[in-house]
Amino acid sequence: MAVSWRSWLANEGSKHLFLFFWLSLNVWFFWKTFLLYCRGLQYYYLHQMLGLGLCVSRASASVLNLNCCLVLLPMCRILLAFLRGSQKVASRKTRRLIDKSKTFHVTCGVTICIFSVLHVAAHLVNALNFSENYNEDYLAINAANYRGEDPRKLLFATVPGLTGVIMVLVLFLMCTASTYAIRVSNYDIFWYTHNLFFVFYILLMLHVSGGVLKYQTNLEEHPPGCFNPNKTLLGNMTVLKSFEELFPDYTTEPFPEDLTFPEPLVQSNFMRICSKEPKFQSHFPETWFWISGPLCLYCVERLYRYIRSNKPVTITSVISHPSNVLEVRMIKDDFRARPGQYVILHCPRVSGLESHPFTLTMCPTDTKATFGVHLKVVGDWTERFRDLLLLQSNQDAEILPIFQQRRYPKLYVDGPFGSPFEESLNYEVSLCVAGGIGVTPFASVLNALLDDWKCYKLRRLYFIWVCRDVESFRWFADLICMLHNKLWQENRPDYINIQLYLSQTDGIQKIIGEKYQALNSRLLIGRPRWKLLFDEIAKYNRRKTIGVFCCGPSKMSKILHKLSNSSNPYGTRFEYNKESFS
Repeated sequence: MAVSWRSWLANEGSKHLFLFFWLSLNVWFFWKTFLLYCRGLQYYYLHQMLGLGLCVSRASASVLNLNCCLVLLPMCRILLAFLRGSQKVASRKTRRLIDKSKTFHVTCGVTICIFSVLHVAAHLVNALNFSENYNEDYLAINAANYRGEDPRKLLFATVPGLTGVIMVLVLFLMCTASTYAIRVSNYDIFWYTHNLFFVFYILLMLHVSGGVLKYQTNLEEHPPGCFNPNKTLLGNMTVLKSFEELFPDYTTEPFPEDLTFPEPLVQSNFMRICSKEPKFQSHFPETWFWISGPLCLYCVERLYRYIRSNKPVTITSVISHPSNVLEVRMIKDDFRARPGQYVILHCPRVSGLESHPFTLTMCPTDTKATFGVHLKVVGDWTERFRDLLLLQSNQDAEILPIFQQRRYPKLYVDGPFGSPFEESLNYEVSLCVAGGIGVTPFASVLNALLDDWKCYKLRRLYFIWVCRDVESFRWFADLICMLHNKLWQENRPDYINIQLYLSQTDGIQKIIGEKYQALNSRLLIGRPRWKLLFDEIAKYNRRKTIGVFCCGPSKMSKILHKLSNSSNPYGTRFEYNKESFS
């Protein structure tokens, strides 16, 4: 399967260009800081004491500052949703790059973990060198109190050391709990440990306030490595013969400031003369400049989101669908959303802190204020949520509206937030592929087309839905049938191409109900033959750009991604998009 460079650049070009810029920025900061502490005159005495550990610790710290700044930006959901929906970001490539925000967040997080290990290792060496290479000439530069002091005291008895140890523990918990295995098996652990980021940033600001590493401030009065004749000669140090000849009556009295020296001696590479002792000063913490802006932006956004979602929604109805799927329909004042967006649900009776994202399957319009979500009951949170909403959770029955039946628990909705599927209506031709419950992003798109398909740029939609059991198709069977019938009535049957695949079955099955006859004729047994499907779509849409949208298993996504980058003889370009909650 040959790769089309045109398609590859469309799908991967901007992403790789951005990553290359980010990587170059990291390398530049690391190398620039490394050379500064290795060759900088102001760090001459500190480098003599600590050696390579100083350079590596500071260089890794500069990379950590950069990524601790950047890692928060992809989590500013409102900012990203504004940019994605704003006319200021008119380029589709830029909007698709914004959709990679979660990937960039993970990349920055992994970088923080890697360079934290390097930073810690370098500082362990520094702690040992502070103890062994205690400078008795310039006491102000020392972090240890005396030569041979236990390095563990520097780690556990100082503010930078203690905060560093705690940050390592917090980062370890956040890193391990973010692995795929833990997120899938126990999402609660991931949720609670990831919110320790606030503790991490507080410790980070305290960590840099210790002032352990110091630089020299009076380089003109005391060039690094110079000889100061005003200093009392210690121990068995002997005065150079040249100085004895010049100053036979030399004592420990202050050296005459107005006395001139022979020019060759002053400029000699062998010795430089200075009249003052070096002065050292702690660095002003630079980390504040890096993280204060993004941290304030994130906190302001979280405050705005809290205020915006502080009023609970009104649940109008709850429907229990086959295969453990629950539909919740709600109303909220001044709620606006675009097809393809998602919201975050928070139910205090289920969990005081935990909340989860769900794609909108129904968006409010000018004629109706109702919006809704479909959620698969898997895991503790969804199970408790279902039990609170349904009177009898084992019955597949529709619950009557609130004013007729019961009071529902308080439910808070945060959002909406942007997703790649907003773009599905902005292509002339779109291919939407869903696996199981992954159909939810496309439900809001189908609902929007049902209301009015003529106002969108989309003129042809290929809709592929793969499920394991035939009952799952009933989640949106009514919606698909209504859209199909409407398009037939308006003489546009070619507007949507529907293909339903039943991947696991013991024989021929049908969606029960006479009204689903249109879907039964499009129900196929087995899995799609993706290569033939792409070739057929490319053939009938020559030299067009087709948006490919996928929400389903990872294996399916990888196949579609690979096919989108492959070449075809028809000049058709496929642009790949994948759902990824941020």
